[in-house]
Amino acid sequence: MKLFEPATFGALPLSNRIVMAPLTRTRAGQHGVPNDLLVEHYAQRASLGLIVTEGTWPVQEGRSYPGQPGIETDEQIAGWRRVADAVHAAGGTIVMQLMHGGRVSHPSIAGTPHIVGPSAVAAPGQTHLADGSKADMPVPHELTTAEVQDAVQGFVQAARNAIAAGLDGVEVHGANGYLVHEFMSSTSNTRTDQYGGSPENRARFAIEVTTAVAEAIGADRTGIRLSPEHGIQGVIENDPADVLATYTALAEGLAPLGLAFVDVLHAEPTGGLVQHIRRTVGAPFIVNSGFSALTTRDEAIALVDGDHADAVAAGRAAIANPDLAHRWEHDAELNEPRPELFYGQGAEGYTDYPTLAESRATATA
Repeated sequence: MKLFEPATFGALPLSNRIVMAPLTRTRAGQHGVPNDLLVEHYAQRASLGLIVTEGTWPVQEGRSYPGQPGIETDEQIAGWRRVADAVHAAGGTIVMQLMHGGRVSHPSIAGTPHIVGPSAVAAPGQTHLADGSKADMPVPHELTTAEVQDAVQGFVQAARNAIAAGLDGVEVHGANGYLVHEFMSSTSNTRTDQYGGSPENRARFAIEVTTAVAEAIGADRTGIRLSPEHGIQGVIENDPADVLATYTALAEGLAPLGLAFVDVLHAEPTGGLVQHIRRTVGAPFIVNSGFSALTTRDEAIALVDGDHADAVAAGRAAIANPDLAHRWEHDAELNEPRPELFYGQGAEGYTDYPTLAESRATATA
């Protein structure tokens, strides 16, 4: 089965085509420095074909959650170097997801006077602060044209930092309602300059960020994650014609780069929109079927063997099964994820899921 065969995405060697999806886990402490827990967590999952790290903030004002790691300071770079070294020692390949949260944050989380977005339009709902209280999502500062370019350079420096830390590449987070995605929807982007209005203008920021990152570290080490029509965190994309035009403009802008991969989260990965993006962008293609149900072994095999994707990203299955690739290849039983422990500060629900061998040894003891 092709799912269990090796692959090469740009400069990235994959031992199989099962990808660990980026997963926010909030265990990097007050200062966003990867610690022993993160080192162990990622090393445990090195047998997956590719690890995409949790969303990591490139600049302080892009931090969305307490406990989220960064890649801005020397201490953060050193912490990620420990993670990369441990994954490589275990035979794995790891890329960093660069996530500027944009308007999905709060000054008390980011530690900055304000948060930013494409327009002065607040995200809906509330966010959790470090002290456990909740606060309404604030109205962001609308980035000026010059500040948009500063944001691009923030991604570039973060990408350089990730490579300096020994990671194999980066994934630009262009999904799930964070800054890059916020530019793509007219619900969160009401600009009238070259970054707003038409589908081509709304796709411009994502193209500029990805292009600049690719020029800095190599397109063969650069990917991007997209989530068209996901409708999350107030970034609504429910006009099919507009969505098609926006993501066509984006895919056409990315196609000349020769990216290592494009990673698309969508409930219908075999559908017309997703496959149109794949054909247009022409890069190795990862799909993730979304949050409504766990990605299953049978689905993953069908997607790759049916040539709907070059690899499949799994989230909760990878949380609960550090040796997921081995379990799927041998059609073995799986651990059940414990969602009540997804977000925390300790080892429980993070590094204490047993491997198949450990589970069977316990069962026969």
